[in-house]
Amino acid sequence: MGTRRHLLTRSGLGAAAFGAAASLSLITSKKANADALSDLGFSPDTGPGTVTSDYNILNFALNLEYLEAEFYQRAVTGAGLSPADTSGIGTTGVVTGGSPVPFATPAIAQYAAEIAADELAHVRFLRAALGPFAVAEPNIDLSTSFTTAAVAAGLIPPGATFNPFADETSFLLGSYIFEDVGVTAYHGAASLIQSKTYLDAAAGILAIEAYHAATVRTLLLQMGQAPATAAISALRAAASGADDDQGVTLYGAANISLGDGNAIAYSRSTAQVLNVVYLGGASGGYGFFPAGLNGAIA
Repeated sequence: MGTRRHLLTRSGLGAAAFGAAASLSLITSKKANADALSDLGFSPDTGPGTVTSDYNILNFALNLEYLEAEFYQRAVTGAGLSPADTSGIGTTGVVTGGSPVPFATPAIAQYAAEIAADELAHVRFLRAALGPFAVAEPNIDLSTSFTTAAVAAGLIPPGATFNPFADETSFLLGSYIFEDVGVTAYHGAASLIQSKTYLDAAAGILAIEAYHAATVRTLLLQMGQAPATAAISALRAAASGADDDQGVTLYGAANISLGDGNAIAYSRSTAQVLNVVYLGGASGGYGFFPAGLNGAIA
């Protein structure tokens, strides 16, 4: 914990900033989105992190899948999602950043391509499940957000730039920033989903996300990036307000399957996930979602 506090104090995006973001309700959904949701039969949430319908939970997951799909699609193909995969309730946002990664290792390029295909499939699956209730893709920042996170974690000094598309090591570190977050988000949502059909689907997606995270963690361990992952994990844990994260080594040994003492994957509430992806709120430019998520949980 001492190392975690040191990193956050040094970064300027300390625990106080994350706590303030949570207490100020982070970002409120746009009124247009709220009105559209109401017209289509959604029950409005009472506040950030609360859930009143499976549709709201699935749309929360869809926002996160938009982020991952855009990141991997751009890294592999140089192009983002098509309009057919991003339209929906609310205003379709703009994605900034992203470019093809000059992969030097054929195996890593193949892993990236497989993950990109999986994330696109997740977007399309959730959109099909939601039908007319699917929210549009929000604004997504794939440039400044990574630099903000890297500075906050102490990976680079203030004023420097971190580009996750520059090379395959940077790409994997960029992936690491949010891959484990997706696993904890789906685990946290499991107890909230009422439909057994949706719960079964969410469990299946969680498993695939865990495969992705384990692949990224294994590669980074092999590359000697354990210190960098420890710094990122410390930042994520401080953001969520719980000791729920670890790097790729623990007590000097490999730590690929991230979980608690019972080997159960960590779980995060929607509010905790928002604290992480918003990078502390206003102090971090609201991180990967500069205008917030679309939908009732934002």
